[in-house]
Amino acid sequence: MSHIPYGYRVENGRAVIDEDAAGRVRTLFDAYLSGDSMNTAAGKAGIKSFHAGIGRMLTNARYLGDGFYPAIIDADTFAAAEAERASRAEKLGRIQKPKEPEKAVFPTSFRMRGGTEQFDDPFEQAEYAYSLIETEVEKDGCQ
Repeated sequence: MSHIPYGYRVENGRAVIDEDAAGRVRTLFDAYLSGDSMNTAAGKAGIKSFHAGIGRMLTNARYLGDGFYPAIIDADTFAAAEAERASRAEKLGRIQKPKEPEKAVFPTSFRMRGGTEQFDDPFEQAEYAYSLIETEVEKDGCQ
């Protein structure tokens, strides 16, 4: 497996566009934006990959071009594909929104019932003493 994204090849230490594969990448983006699923779009483009691999191709910003890779697709197509992926994920309920943490309620006052028992074991005595503590907390955390 190569670390060079699909659609490129390295010649003399520089990334160059592999026109055949780059045409498939463009076809993939066009088919996806026309409403095809990732797998169907990949089939139309002649790309054999799994769903996750196609998803990575559709989100790979290197296809826009950078200091090493020349551009294969334009920024408008890339942005449209990103928006389409987000829209489809939203429709399918695949966007996980973080849950708001529950507010912790901490005791604000303590009182201790009178204790009458004495134990020889200090651990038992401590356990007994802690069992006498009563907290006064309402549901909203106030006294």
